Amino acid sequence: MKDREIEKLIQEEAAREKKVVNLIASENFASSDVLEALGSVFTNKYAEGYPGSRYYGGTVVADKLENAVRRRALRLFHLSPDDWSVNVQPYSGSPANFAIYLALVPPGEKIMGMSLAMGGHLTHGQRVSVTGKLWSQIPYGVSQKTETLDYVEIAKIAKREKPAIIVTGYTAYPRIIDFGKFRKIADSVGAILMVDMSHFAGLVAGGGYPTPFKYADVVMTTTHKTLRGPRGAMIFSRKIKVNSKLTIAEAIDKAVFPGLQGGPHLNAIAAIGVALREAAKPEFKRYAKQVIKNAKVLAEELKKLGWRIISDGTDTHLVLVDTMSRGIGGKEAAEKLERAGIIVNKNTIPYDIRKPTDPSGIRIGTPAATTRGMKEGDMKKLAAKIDKVLGDK
Repeated sequence: MKDREIEKLIQEEAAREKKVVNLIASENFASSDVLEALGSVFTNKYAEGYPGSRYYGGTVVADKLENAVRRRALRLFHLSPDDWSVNVQPYSGSPANFAIYLALVPPGEKIMGMSLAMGGHLTHGQRVSVTGKLWSQIPYGVSQKTETLDYVEIAKIAKREKPAIIVTGYTAYPRIIDFGKFRKIADSVGAILMVDMSHFAGLVAGGGYPTPFKYADVVMTTTHKTLRGPRGAMIFSRKIKVNSKLTIAEAIDKAVFPGLQGGPHLNAIAAIGVALREAAKPEFKRYAKQVIKNAKVLAEELKKLGWRIISDGTDTHLVLVDTMSRGIGGKEAAEKLERAGIIVNKNTIPYDIRKPTDPSGIRIGTPAATTRGMKEGDMKKLAAKIDKVLGDK
């Protein structure tokens, strides 16, 4: 590379990634093939519109690429193209969620999503997000006693508030979601059911987490977490009517382009295609199941060492640890661990009384460490090291 400054920073980041243990639940390591596609000549091409209906010339190959990636996405999650459509153009998860609401929820209507403080996402209607400015969020959370979803209480809130859309799928909830119960709740109030499976999409693809597609009307996922792809997103939509003119899929396509975005990032779409092919291989199923095994062992070992684990464990790739139960705030815990070469993130815990900038816990995830080959024995060693680092005064 002729740009020595940027080359040096790339090398520094590569060195940093190699020398630390990455336990950020929303990060992973993309393969060299994914990175090669991301840096390919598709970076050069502008292709506003959709295959067969572009606003630029020279898009014959672009059309082939996007169609191939859409086919791979549907095939990976065992979806029939007669019933489902997928849009692979969203630049990332936040604009993808925004596009879904733009398509399906009239401005000022209600989005029912998990409170950010309980483990939800900014784009599930939080006030600090544009989604909470154009729409009204109806928040729900978890039981204070079990720290898990209380479906009876959620149903009561839905019946009282009558939201236009109910959002499930979270950034800091370690348990399996009962999508069937959410379907019944949505049907009882005439709401659309949306699943944001960004965190666990790779686990669904690998057979380690229940599929939401049996129950959802629309499913959004990012492509860089447990799927191990590039930064990007996909929106899966049922081909059912949302109004007299459009299906859900057609309305979302119009919301993504021209409603929200310009030309798609074809290089990212190419890299998504590579990641989808990798996720369809048998070794990815083994990987997904190992991710969960590792998280379970890590949670159990930390419990044995006296740390309080939110919801008393995990079914997924992430573990929430109440560090304040041992007298250390989440910010301080994350900083101490980073100095020791273990990367986590500070995180609020349910019913947290501390501010989000210095919450009561940390979030730990196993996708990236599992990609690097770590297994149960490594998790036991990590738990011991985490305990030692945080226990040192």
